[in-house]
Amino acid sequence: MDNEKQNVGKISLRKRKKLEHWQIVSFYLMAYDVVVAAGSYFAGLWLRYDLKFTQIPRYYLEAFAFFVPIYAVAVVGVHWYNRLYKSIWRFASYTELKYVTLATIELTALHTLLITLIFRRMPISYYLVGPLLQFTFVIGIRFCYRFILLAREHKHPAPDDDRKLKRVMLVGAGNAGQMILRDIEQSEGLKEKVVCIIDDNPNKWDRYIDGVQIVGGRDDILLSAQKYEVDAIYVAIPSASADDRRDLLNICKETGCELKNLPGMYQLVTGDVSVAKMKDVAIEDLLGREPIEMDMSEVYDNLQDKVVLVTGGGGSIGSELCRQVAQHNPKQLIIFDVYENNAYDIQMELRRKMPELNLVVLIGSVRDNKRINEVFEKYHVDIVYHAAAHKHVPLMEDSPCEAIKNNAIGTYKTAYAAMRSGCQRFVLISTDKAVNPTNIMGASKRLCEMIIQTFDYMVKNGRCREIPRIHAHMTDKDWEVDPALENFTPHTQFCAVRFGNVLGSNGSVIPLFKKQIAEGGPVTVVDKNINRFFMSIPEAVSLVLQASVLGSGSEIYVLDMGEPIKIDTLARNLIKLSGHKPDVDIKIVYTGLRPGEKLYEEKLMAEEGLKRTKNQKIHIGQPIPFEYDKFLSDIRELMNVAYDEDEYGVYEKVKEVVTTFHPTTAPKRPVVTSFNSAAVHEKTAVKV
Repeated sequence: MDNEKQNVGKISLRKRKKLEHWQIVSFYLMAYDVVVAAGSYFAGLWLRYDLKFTQIPRYYLEAFAFFVPIYAVAVVGVHWYNRLYKSIWRFASYTELKYVTLATIELTALHTLLITLIFRRMPISYYLVGPLLQFTFVIGIRFCYRFILLAREHKHPAPDDDRKLKRVMLVGAGNAGQMILRDIEQSEGLKEKVVCIIDDNPNKWDRYIDGVQIVGGRDDILLSAQKYEVDAIYVAIPSASADDRRDLLNICKETGCELKNLPGMYQLVTGDVSVAKMKDVAIEDLLGREPIEMDMSEVYDNLQDKVVLVTGGGGSIGSELCRQVAQHNPKQLIIFDVYENNAYDIQMELRRKMPELNLVVLIGSVRDNKRINEVFEKYHVDIVYHAAAHKHVPLMEDSPCEAIKNNAIGTYKTAYAAMRSGCQRFVLISTDKAVNPTNIMGASKRLCEMIIQTFDYMVKNGRCREIPRIHAHMTDKDWEVDPALENFTPHTQFCAVRFGNVLGSNGSVIPLFKKQIAEGGPVTVVDKNINRFFMSIPEAVSLVLQASVLGSGSEIYVLDMGEPIKIDTLARNLIKLSGHKPDVDIKIVYTGLRPGEKLYEEKLMAEEGLKRTKNQKIHIGQPIPFEYDKFLSDIRELMNVAYDEDEYGVYEKVKEVVTTFHPTTAPKRPVVTSFNSAAVHEKTAVKV
């Protein structure tokens, strides 16, 4: 064992003794600097006497000869202190120039002071010419290595090699564009070549950056892409507004080239600008409006030291809610989901990124009365974000009873559990499909909004004991006062958040389009004129979190999502961003509206009206009054019809309760056939 240790020690010692290549180069540079320093000052003395060595006075030569050894040590020491022997001169830049200049100034002062005080005053030309020559030769040998490499990189490749390079158009001749250009030039692994640059500043046109011409502004993109046979376009304008970026990208996508975009100012501020940091242009970049930014300080303060429950926490919106909440020091975060795979994914992600987070992940259904009550009673939840729901319109048209059971009844049971446990705030995640719904999914979400309005009304008016505990096999006793509420007055605030289609969510049409494009088409669009409101997942989550601190209850919060976007335009843009031509490379097929779908979505019913908040992009829809007592009995009847699997009855009851529901399709009334009761009785008796 000792022998092994000795052998390892010898190997380590040999490794330490072995000089690296840069250290050997540094020794050569030290020798060079000493020779240059001595030669430069001697040249200053020599020039003073007209390049005639014999005319130089002996006392000057003696002073110079005795001082040179001292100055040689000073040169090596000052250069070492200024890191001139440790720089990678291949990437020499302004920083290295600064250090050489600083070292020369220090050495000039030191040389002048020491030789004058110790030996004698030298001629004026000696003090002037010596430093200038020394600086020139010191900086020259170091930067010549970089110049040689640049010359190699700019050397025209052979025709065969040139064809193998990806030809890049760079949009933006600012700092970010220059960084991208140099990253491409200096990276040996990148098989790319910048062939032209676009910038809207006319002062830069027909000028060059590192040998690449700035050929014009955005109006020249299409012509330049053809002229220079461009394969890819890199947009490097992180400071551009959303409108400017959208306009630029809309022009660029018409070229059919690969398109990449530098995400934002953060990379420029940190200096982290490179080709690797550029991302493919996403459809979100073409939304046509600035992202909604909100002051979240009050929200984050409100989340601290609170127990937060997110139902449907494994879904696209629910999981992003969990991420945002987890970052702001909740006392405990509870993820509740019926689908264990999604719950497991977000659980692993949060535990990996935030190991200190007090995280609980529970599997269960909001339709399970006992389970949801157990969760609230055990963990004493302060805030609940109710994201659990069935959201797929055509699927819910085929299973209307399930839409009611999960969305409406599930919301009722969760809201009741929140109320009876003393939860502070209940936030329902709704949808614009709840406005004048034409499908059962939208109608079920409108029912959810009416449920939270009813709960909020009952709590504020001290009538929470009149709210029944509903379940599939309830009896009249369930209408009696809940024992949990006999000596307790809840103060839970209920509100809803309504937004449109969320880009990148599980139900978004974009993942389907991308899959169809990857398979070579066709891309299926239901109708050429269908349009939808769109927002990003961060915008949706910000709105949900804002709703947890705004208002006093029963409000329906609506985000100003700008103008609706045609799905057909969305599909065509995605095809272009993928480098294909719509209807040429990738066909678009119109399939017709599916059951329950409508051409145009609305954000608010006309009766609701709008009320502004302190954030101009968030509005509040005033609740539509309805008979709350009758609604509670209607919900009980609706639940019974749904659990009886009576699809026709569900549609009829929902139309009665949600007066704005106008279904495009509905089940037909079941046909009752006559039968011989005696024969049935006889068959039943035989079976028993």
